[in-house]
Amino acid sequence: MRSRRGPKRRAGATVIVAFLCAGTTAPAALVGARAEPGAGPDRVTVRTDTGPVRGVRTARHRTFQGIPYAGPPEGAYRWAAPRPVAPWRGVRDATRPGPLCPQVPSAYAQVSSEEEDCLVLNVTAPARVRERAPVLVWIHGDGSVGGGSFFDARRLADRGLVVVTVNYRLGVFGGFAHPGLKGSGTFALQDQQAALRWVRRNAGVFGGDAGNVTVAGSSYGASAITGHLTSPGARGLFHRAALSSGEGMMDMPAGTMGPGVPGYPWFVWRPARQMEEISAEMTAPLGCAAPDPARTLRCLRALPVKKILKVPYIMNAFQVFGYGNATLPALPPKALRAGRFHRVPVLSGATRDEHRTFVGLQYDAVNKPFTSENYRQALVTAFGGRAGRVRAKYPLSEYPSPAIAWSAVVTDRMWARGTYTQHTALARRVPTYAYEFADRNAPMYLPLPGRFDFGAYHAGDTPYLFEEEAAQRRFTAAQRWLSDTMTDHWAAFARTGTPNGPRLPVWRPYRNADARPYTHSLATDRIAPVDYAGEHALEFWHRIP
Repeated sequence: MRSRRGPKRRAGATVIVAFLCAGTTAPAALVGARAEPGAGPDRVTVRTDTGPVRGVRTARHRTFQGIPYAGPPEGAYRWAAPRPVAPWRGVRDATRPGPLCPQVPSAYAQVSSEEEDCLVLNVTAPARVRERAPVLVWIHGDGSVGGGSFFDARRLADRGLVVVTVNYRLGVFGGFAHPGLKGSGTFALQDQQAALRWVRRNAGVFGGDAGNVTVAGSSYGASAITGHLTSPGARGLFHRAALSSGEGMMDMPAGTMGPGVPGYPWFVWRPARQMEEISAEMTAPLGCAAPDPARTLRCLRALPVKKILKVPYIMNAFQVFGYGNATLPALPPKALRAGRFHRVPVLSGATRDEHRTFVGLQYDAVNKPFTSENYRQALVTAFGGRAGRVRAKYPLSEYPSPAIAWSAVVTDRMWARGTYTQHTALARRVPTYAYEFADRNAPMYLPLPGRFDFGAYHAGDTPYLFEEEAAQRRFTAAQRWLSDTMTDHWAAFARTGTPNGPRLPVWRPYRNADARPYTHSLATDRIAPVDYAGEHALEFWHRIP
């Protein structure tokens, strides 16, 4: 989850504060995956293209953690394209998570790391497979915190999938840009593509089908996938895409991500020049600026990670991607509209109350009430002379609090409109399956001091697909049913390119020609179509810039 606030407006820098998831025969390529003699039945070894790795096998699953897919991006390789892994001799232990990429803790995510040798991934697979299994590669969100090991994929593996979760460079390490630096602003995307190439080479040894790969992600991870859909380097690396709460075709009116945060035409995309300006501003306190750009870069590459991480907001300012380069030659929204993207089936959606996350975490949920005067000011900041029309459409009298009213405004204007626009662009050319996660009682797993109704909040659907103990131990029987149904839908999509299957609610494709293009509402009391455009007042918002 993310919120944004900006202490400065120079160079267009947007600063983002991150908040914190029997008895079958193996196929031929799995011959050689074996329980080790004398080591007991809980260890299993497979041979990857750079060497053998030892993981853990239980009655239902095989797990391998911390497998390197690219060389350490440190020293002269900091802010460079991911490089090949040096092969190793002997068996590499893969029974524990690898290091997280550099990151700093926040009030809601008490994790940190200074380790640059972090480009590792994790594999969760069924204990045995009858035939090649579909592969799902998960790209986590947040952008400046987190890692692949935080996502326990056993639920999806129980559905017959091989699941790969990935670490990639975060914050300034993934998004830094500099004059003359090849790959500026796209190192996180390049890491993800390197992981997908690793999957193409190695899926078979885990029982996976390298010819049936779904790339999936939430929030920042889903936005990255929008980029991969348009990136030449991602061609052929995946065959389906699943996007949850992505911001790929979303703009950002002024003040919607917090007081003082300026508006931007695109939430996650920045032109190359602007990425360089952000980078220069954020790295200025490190004392490396020099007339010669090459000298500046050498100085920055020589700095200890610890010193870089001490610069305020230096990780948070880079939850955007640069375009106008080899990785992203064109602005992705423009490429999607023009049909210049990889033709793969897409499953995509958002939550019903996306923006409650950000309002709650800035105000009511941390005991700072969002008042009616805050609401008036926020409307004027975002919509100027149109604020009165918006207030008439969203009067405070219809909402339990000003915070919920403002959340509804921004959910509809920014998130729902962006999601609808992306579905429309995709559905013109590829099979598209749209959904809305609508469980308004989804457990909020962050420890927060204040009271706030988060509803079906941003990224609230992720624990319904992955094992997330803090949330799932609070699931009701109806929420466990919803979780099972969603996991079955996602697994069916990864297997066949459609989320339909035996005993599952029928999920029709999104068709622009329909009066109400089909959107699958996912709730504990009802899984059925919803009038997404009507629910989020999109006819109104199409008239309000």
